Parts: sequence; structure tokens; C-alpha cells
Amino acid sequence: MHNPGHRFQAQDRLAGGAQYIGGRLTQGTSGRTHAVVNPATGEEVYTYELASTADVDAAVAAARAAFPGWAATTPGERSDALHRFAAVLAERAEEFAQAESLQCGKPLKLTREFDVPGTIDNTAFFAGAARHLQGQSAGEYSGDHTSYVRREPIGVVGSIAPWNYPLQMAAWKILPAIAAGNTIVLKPAELTPLTSLLFAEAATHAGVPDGVINIVTGLGKEAGEHLVGHPDVAMTSFTGSTAVGRRVAEIATSTVKRLHLELGGKAPFLVFDDADLEAAVHGAVAGSLINTGQDCTAATRAYVQRPLYEAFVERTGALMASVRVGDPFAPGTDLGPLISHAQRDRVAGFVDRARGYARVVTGGEAPQGELKSGAYYAPTLVADAAQDSEIVQAEIFGPVLVVLPFDTDGEGIALANDTPYGLAASAWSRDVYRANRATREIKAGCVWVNDHIPIISEMPHGGYKASGFGKDMSAYSFEEYTQVKHVMFDNTAVARKDWHRTVFGDRP
Repeated sequence: MHNPGHRFQAQDRLAGGAQYIGGRLTQGTSGRTHAVVNPATGEEVYTYELASTADVDAAVAAARAAFPGWAATTPGERSDALHRFAAVLAERAEEFAQAESLQCGKPLKLTREFDVPGTIDNTAFFAGAARHLQGQSAGEYSGDHTSYVRREPIGVVGSIAPWNYPLQMAAWKILPAIAAGNTIVLKPAELTPLTSLLFAEAATHAGVPDGVINIVTGLGKEAGEHLVGHPDVAMTSFTGSTAVGRRVAEIATSTVKRLHLELGGKAPFLVFDDADLEAAVHGAVAGSLINTGQDCTAATRAYVQRPLYEAFVERTGALMASVRVGDPFAPGTDLGPLISHAQRDRVAGFVDRARGYARVVTGGEAPQGELKSGAYYAPTLVADAAQDSEIVQAEIFGPVLVVLPFDTDGEGIALANDTPYGLAASAWSRDVYRANRATREIKAGCVWVNDHIPIISEMPHGGYKASGFGKDMSAYSFEEYTQVKHVMFDNTAVARKDWHRTVFGDRP
């Protein structure tokens, strides 16, 4: 292995613990410790005490106390704070990249070129967006009354983020919320809290007031559910599996709070027979293996029109077999480990069960030798599975792509829509009319044409169907963290008296 035993370089910054409440790091009070494990080696790199429900209460209280002052700041003041925040993140980019790679097993080149720059860009975007939150135009819509709409912050936001993109998910939750004038309590996944804590600490360093951003690191059943159900939390934002999303929705409805859910995905990759085959093959490998397949927008179901089917399977299998699996910190590594051995075993179970009804073209095993101690799994291509089979319908969350043939365009689009999910999809064709039909008829929150996976801060991310509702990034997500108020002025005293007589008569 390349330089085994990487040390968490930012450990000194987080020496105070894994809870960030009111601008300060503290230890949890649950009495139970948890270790952050490097999934490439199985080595413990950071140990901390988990949050209790009392810690959640303290974080919510800090956010609630900070809300009036932060909500009263001008959009320009919030914008200035976020611009300073983006500058601090840029100065510490390498620190964030290494911490993200260490806790997640992502190749360092991915965190350097994608995760960290994307987070900095998102921070800069919301710094600008903070100045552009608008209501509707004012006007006289009823006689002598003038109406207009105010957009106001909601209050304390309670957010729960997953382990696959800890830094970016922290940014997607925190930035639009605080840009709109809210305060927030974020619970990152207990497996990957490091960059979320560093993110909050960097915000304080940039001048974001204490209590505006709070982090509680605890278990979902204890800290997470308590945060969702807390009566002082006005909005819940959750990213994770559809099954857990249903539980979050049940708890959130008990206090009738605003709810934002970004849930599972099973993205189709639709290849028409006029597509550029080589481009589609490379797109399928990149789109399915991004972040070791632990991405709810990753390409997981490739539907290939029959004239290209066998060539696509052969070339995709060969390209997958050439992907370099190894130490995330080694310069030549393309694919790192899964987040844990438990997740690796879960992925392997899907592939092993599929051997009875489908063809495993390449992969389908855990590497041995020097990678044996890590949570690695080889890039895997499965062909000829039935549409209703488990490996086609269920979210695997690993480096596995399933390929199926189709005949007519309508059949391909119908197959693409034939899962409960609707987060993302892609269509591959040289024919603009064919591609346009696919973008119109595929039921997903994002449809790429002749590409798969890129995202940008200016455009929304979010799903249809069982993939949830609400948007991350973009001005659409900014608006999600506001509430709309209608303000109506009576322009004449006479009108006010006439209305009184109409309702109550001529009583004094």
C-alpha cells in the first residue's frame, strides 16, 4: 500500500470533540464512543463521544438563540460572511481534501478536483444568492389595497446528512439555510463527521456568528430522531435512503414542520442505437463508478438498444476491468474502497444472488493481496438480468452496473421509468428529437444528454417519486428555506370604514 496509516492532519483542530455547539467544540454526553475508520485500511483515525439527546437540545437552543440576530442581518451582511467563508475554504482546500479522502475512502484526486472545489463554488454561489431573494411585485389587486409578498427565514433548521459526500452534503444543507437568514443544526453520519465539523469551524473563523451553524454527531435512532421531532425545529432536511426518509417524514409530521427529502435513486442510462458507442461506454463506466458507486445519481441500469447491446457489454466490461483499484492516496488510483466492510458485503450479496439469473461479465469479487484489509470491491458489470429482478430494481450503492437490451424507443423509456425512483437519468443519442423525447418522458429530477453525473451550483438537484421532494443547490433550494408572507395595505381610511360597515353594519 502507498504510505499506509495516513494520519488525520486536522486532528488538532478537533481536539475538543465532535459536537460543535454555539461556536465551540465539545464532547458528546451519551457515554458512548465511536471511531472514524479509514475504509482503505480498517485503521481507526479519530475517536469521539457520541451526542445524546441533551446535546441535541443544547444545539437547538444555541441555534434558536442565534436566530433573531442572524435573521435581522441584511442580505449584504450575510453575503459578505459567505464570501469570507469561501475564501477560508479555499485557503484550507488541501486539508479538507485529505480529511474527506481519509474518512470516506475517496481517491484524493476526486476530493481535490470535485468535492472540495464544488463545495467552495457552492459557498460562493450562495454568497451571491443571498442578495437576490425576492418576493413578487407589489400591486393593487383589490380596490384601494396594495399587496406584496415577503420571503422570510423559517427559523431553526434541523438537517441530517449521509456518509457518501459528507462535505458537499454539509454545504448543500447549511449554505441555503443560513443565506436565507435561518440557523441550523446538522447531524452528519456518525461514520464521517470530520469535514462537517471542519466546515462549521471554518465558518466561525470567517465571521459567521456563534450558534448559526451547529453540528451534533450521534446515532440516527437517538440524536437524529430527536432532532427531527424537536418542537423548536421549524424545518427538517434529510438526505439518505427512501426507507429512512419515510421514518423521518412520520416524525416530522407530528409537529407539522417543513420537510425536504432527497432520497434514493436507481438512475437509468439509456443508449439509443444511433449513439456514439465509445462515448457511451466511457460515460457508463465513469457514471457508474463515481465515488465507488456510492452516489444516488450514479448510473446503475444501462438500457442499450439491441443493435449496440453486445458491443456495449463487451467494451464496457473491458474498460471496467482496466480501472485501477487501490489506496485513495496513491496518485494512480481510480477507485477506492466502499465506506465499510458491511457495505462491501451488502454489495457482494446483490451480485452473488444475481449469479443465479444473470451473467457477471467482469468483477463480482473483493480484491485480495494488499487490498484485502480494506472494504474494496471490484468494478462489476452484470448483463441479461430480468427487469423485475432484485439487482435491477433495488438500490445497491456500490460499483455495479446492470445492462439490459431494448428494441423500440418507447420500450426503452418505459423501462427507464420502471422503478419507484426518479432522481436522475441520462439519454445517449445523436438525434436531437430522440434525445428531447427522452428528456420529456423520463420521470426524473435531472436528465443528462450524452453525459452522466456532472452537477453545477446554479441548477437544482432533487427527485421525483420515491426519490423525494425539494431541491438542493440553485435558487430553488434557496427559496425552500424561506416562508412566504402576504402583506396587504388599506390605502384609505374610508375604505377601512366601508369594509367595517359591510361586515358589521352601522353599529358604533
